[in-house]
Amino acid sequence: MPKVLISDKLSDAAVQIFKDRGIDVTFDPSIGKDKDKLLSVIGEYDGLAIRSATKVTEKILAAATNLKVIGRAGIGVDNVDIPAASKKGVIVMNTPFGNSITTAEHAIAMMFAVARQIPEANASTHAGKWEKSKFMGVELFNKTLGVIGAGNIGSIVIDRALGLHMKVIAYDPFLSEERADQLGVRKVELDELLAKSDFITMHVPLTDKTRNILSKDALAKTKKGVRIINCARGGLVDEEALAEALKSGHVAGAAFDVFAEEPAEANPLFDLPNVVCTPHLGAATTEAQENVALQVAEQMSDYLLTGAVTNALNMPSVTAEEAKVMGPWVKLAQHLGAFVGQMTDEPIKAINILYNGHVAQMNTAALNAAAVAGIMRAQNPDVNMVSAPVLAKERGVDIATTTQGKTGVFDAYIKLTVVTDTRERSIAGTVFSDGKPRFIQIKGITIDAEIGEHMLYTTNNDVPGIIGTLGRLLGDNGVNIANFTLGRSDRGKDAIALLYVDDAVPEATLKQLRDTGLFQQVRPLEFEIG
Repeated sequence: MPKVLISDKLSDAAVQIFKDRGIDVTFDPSIGKDKDKLLSVIGEYDGLAIRSATKVTEKILAAATNLKVIGRAGIGVDNVDIPAASKKGVIVMNTPFGNSITTAEHAIAMMFAVARQIPEANASTHAGKWEKSKFMGVELFNKTLGVIGAGNIGSIVIDRALGLHMKVIAYDPFLSEERADQLGVRKVELDELLAKSDFITMHVPLTDKTRNILSKDALAKTKKGVRIINCARGGLVDEEALAEALKSGHVAGAAFDVFAEEPAEANPLFDLPNVVCTPHLGAATTEAQENVALQVAEQMSDYLLTGAVTNALNMPSVTAEEAKVMGPWVKLAQHLGAFVGQMTDEPIKAINILYNGHVAQMNTAALNAAAVAGIMRAQNPDVNMVSAPVLAKERGVDIATTTQGKTGVFDAYIKLTVVTDTRERSIAGTVFSDGKPRFIQIKGITIDAEIGEHMLYTTNNDVPGIIGTLGRLLGDNGVNIANFTLGRSDRGKDAIALLYVDDAVPEATLKQLRDTGLFQQVRPLEFEIG
C-alpha cells in the first residue's frame, strides 16, 4: 500500500480521497514548518502532498529514499527543488488551473477598491470622521483597462471587465489576432497600452523578460491618473519608481496583492494614500483551496496506483512503459521547442510538427506537448507539458501533426515549424544511438549540432572571416567553445553557426559580435540539460 504524507493544511475531503483509493495517508500539517522533523520521516513515504509552507530542498530529497511523487496544491513550486527531484526520479505535480477564477476575481475586487478608495473610506468611517467629500472616486464604466498578459487568468479578467462595460486592450506577445477577436479585446503593443489605459492589470509570470515590465521609464509613459493593479507576481513593477509616481500624482492609485519581497513587512508602497495592499490573497478562497486540494489528491492517487501522470512539471504525461522508450525523444522535442521559442518574438499563429520514421509510431500527443511546452517556456517558465497545449489553444495557436514513414538518411527525426504573421521558422532533430538528441537542420540548412546548456546562434552571409571573428571575440572574452557547428544553403548565400559554449555569453560580448556588422542575428540560447 503506498504511503502519502500531507505536510501542509489540506481539506478533509482531500484526505478522504487518499483513504478511499486505498492509500495509507498521514495528515500532519505541523511537519511542513519543521524541516528537521520532515527530514527524519520523509524516507517512509511514497508521496508528499504540500502547499507553500513545506520546503522540499535537495537535502530533504536526498533523505526521501522511497519518494516517487510530490503534489503541490496550487500552481507555484518555488518551494520545491525541481532539478534535484528530477535527478532522484521524483515526479513533481501541481494544479495550474484550480485558482484561476479566484485570482481573477481578486484583481477585479482590487480594481474596485482603488477606484473608490474603499479601504481608506472604511477606516475613516470606523474612526467616526464621516469624510464624505474626501473620497471622490471614479467609475469603471467606459474606462480603458489595459491587461498585460491574456492567458488563463488574464482572459477571465477581460471577460469580467467587458461585463462591466469597460474598454479593454491587451498586450501579450503570444496573443494572436484571432484569439483577441474571440476574447473581444483589442491587441496592442505595450507603449500604446501604457499611454491609453485608465487602469492597468498584470497577469504574467515573473521572468527575465517581464521583471520590472512597469519600470520607471514605462511608468513615465502611462496616462496621467492611471491606476495600477498587480495580483500576479511581485517584481513585475519597480516599486520604488511607482511610489514616486504616486507621490507626484502621475499615478492616481495602486492595488497590490504581491510584492518583490514577501512576507512584505516593509515596502515603498506602504502608508501611501490610495494604495490598497493585501497579503498575497489571490488564491485565498474556500472554493479555490478546496479545488486544488481535491485535484492534487486525485492526481497523486492516480500516479501511485496506476502510473498515470497528470500536470507533471518534470516529465510528460505518458505511461511508465512509454516513458522508457520516449525519454530521449521527449527531450529532443523540448529542445526543438526551446530553440524556436527563444528565437520568436512575435505572436505564434501555428505550430506544425512532422514525425518521420519510427518516432511517428510513438505517443505523438505527449511529444507535441513537450515541443509546445519548450516553445512557451521561453515566455512562461510555469508552463508544463500538460498545460502547454491548453495555453496554446487559449491563444488561438493551431497545432498540426504529420506522421510519415522513413525518408532520408535518418531512421527517424522530428521537424518543428512555427508560423507567425511575417515568417516561418523551422528546425529538425534526431536522437543518435547513444540516446543524445541532436539538431540536424535549421532554416533548411543541414547541420549536425550537439545540444548544450549554453549556446550561441548566429546567421550571416557566407563570407570569409566568420569563424575567425567568432573564435577571436569569444576567446578574448574568456568564453570557451565546446562544440562549433556551421552550415550554409549555398556558396555565398545564407549561412548559420551554432556554438555550444561552457558558460553563458556575456551581453558585452554579444554586443561586440553584433557591432562587427558581419552577422544578421546573434542570439544566446539556453537549454535544460539532464
